[in-house]
Amino acid sequence: MGALLLGMLLAALDQTIVATALPTIVSELGGLDHLSWVVTAYLLAATAATPLWGKLGDQYGRKKLFQTAIVLFLAGSALCGVAQDMGQLIGFRALQGLGGGGLMTLSMAIVGDLVPPRERGRYQGLFGAVFGTTSVLGPLLGGFFTQHLDWRWVFYINLPFGALALVVAATALHLPSRPHRHRIDYLGTLLVASVATCLVLTASLGGTTWPWLSWQTAALVLTAALLLVVFVRVERRAVEPVVPLTLFRVRTFTLCSAIGFVVGFAMFGALTYLPTFLQVVQGVSPTMSGVHMLPMVAGMLLSSTLSGQLVSRTGRWKVFPVLGTAVTGVGLLLLHRLDPAVSTWEASVYFTVFGLGLGLVMQVLVLAVQNAVGYEDLGVATSGASFFRSVGAAFGVAVFGTLFAGRLGDELSAALRGRALPPGVSVAGLQEDPRGVAALPPQARSAVLEAYSTAITDVFLFAAPVVLVAFVLSLLLREDPLRGSVRTPEASETLVNHPVERSSADEVRRALSVLGTREGRRDLYARIADRSGVELRPAACWMVLRIRRYGSVEPALLAHRVGLPRAVVAEAARELEERGLALREGVPLVLTAAGYDVAERLAAAREASLAELLGDWWTADRPHELSELVHELGQELCGADEEIPRRPEGRS
Repeated sequence: MGALLLGMLLAALDQTIVATALPTIVSELGGLDHLSWVVTAYLLAATAATPLWGKLGDQYGRKKLFQTAIVLFLAGSALCGVAQDMGQLIGFRALQGLGGGGLMTLSMAIVGDLVPPRERGRYQGLFGAVFGTTSVLGPLLGGFFTQHLDWRWVFYINLPFGALALVVAATALHLPSRPHRHRIDYLGTLLVASVATCLVLTASLGGTTWPWLSWQTAALVLTAALLLVVFVRVERRAVEPVVPLTLFRVRTFTLCSAIGFVVGFAMFGALTYLPTFLQVVQGVSPTMSGVHMLPMVAGMLLSSTLSGQLVSRTGRWKVFPVLGTAVTGVGLLLLHRLDPAVSTWEASVYFTVFGLGLGLVMQVLVLAVQNAVGYEDLGVATSGASFFRSVGAAFGVAVFGTLFAGRLGDELSAALRGRALPPGVSVAGLQEDPRGVAALPPQARSAVLEAYSTAITDVFLFAAPVVLVAFVLSLLLREDPLRGSVRTPEASETLVNHPVERSSADEVRRALSVLGTREGRRDLYARIADRSGVELRPAACWMVLRIRRYGSVEPALLAHRVGLPRAVVAEAARELEERGLALREGVPLVLTAAGYDVAERLAAAREASLAELLGDWWTADRPHELSELVHELGQELCGADEEIPRRPEGRS
């Protein structure tokens, strides 16, 4: 588990740790107008590779693939650290992203191989904590390494920890052999990645490297359109399509995918350019720029957690994407108000509002999609909705980069028109390397900083109408009642940029793993007792079914083995004895005839309660794997039918 968490930590960290180092990186390597591609290359590669990692793991086993992902990630990290120009860095970041996508996907899938449902909720909480931690640590560590060591340490730091994860995985990770044959949609994966790349290249290079009306940009747009047509034809014929086209007939899926695209667009665009504003315009150190961004991360985590709790308690969810997109739009308008003289507390308020908006909408989108689709599409719909958020993130960073580069050139030309510049300083040079600002005379420096400020903050203004579109789309969502099995998604589905590939059975198992917590089991046994008409406390119901499974229990030993307080187990045993449902045979406790009758009723109620949680997935034509899942959960929580001991003859 340590190796899995470490692998997940590295992959998640590399999505945010680079942002605060970007101004320093472009100062050394040049290419400020292509700054966005340092982030975009990682996001695109990780997103495109995720479905392949998931299905290859099912087919060929996850241990070797997990080790392969670590090696790719470490190779990309080492090469990024020695990159000598922006082109090399961008290419090596793509290699790093291929490995990072595998680390994310396979870490979560391996947990499903190793951990039974009753324990899975606890471990998923650990992974959620890792994601939350990286959201905070990424900007801080990126700034610290850049300021006190060298920006290359942003990548070098991965090497010792990745090597440790590789060694631990090789020696300690022993997975059961559960191969699942799949028809992997290689062509569909390649095509969707190619379409996304063409669109991102158009957004990134159009208006900067090439004019918008040039033949190059026209060729990219035409290529994307042709590839999209081919992709649609391929997906219609694919046995296991990477993005099933039938999902787009589900209104909620289509709307949530579009809203998720915009959320990714706004979030990663801001994460990429806010450190540039803080370091270049306000002169904040790289480390402190990470500290200044903490209010945004805190707002995002707070509203994400709060909205999840409210959805679970009330069953109402539509208000959160509506409110979230509205608050995000307000946050972007507030970020547009940033200028060189803005105070720290005022900027912190703006960052917090923006983060609150993102958190409100992110948490609910996956939940709404899971609630809207049939069981057979549950896994692919979950990863599909996240996939569009990932593409939105890559596209948003590229669009933000294009707008910033275009605005910066115009603003610098206007600010320095008619001014005498020191030798070696030019508008083109200031666009490539912001360190040249320090060589300017005071008045010119002030004008240039204002130009940088305007170029960055105008990007947020241009993004606001896009979020307005998401607000309108969220109003069109239909608030269907939540299934019992639909629970608030874990952090891995709401805080990261690309999807975690799971099957439909995996998704239901994850959603129902709340039953594995102590509180979840207590609630389940209370419902079982009520349904069966048995007047027993939850702990006593649990003990009846435990005895039913194993034939007898020793209360003191049982308390030690399952980690329950001895007083709780002793009280349950006393209740069964007083009610005549169990008796002592020496130290062990066994069921009486009346106890067996109660156990039968509880067992029947157990399966009915689990089936009820599955809502309209539990139909007469339900897949066999769903029946197996209910059986597995029942066995983990209460006992299995084939383990019922024979009732002794004549027992009273």
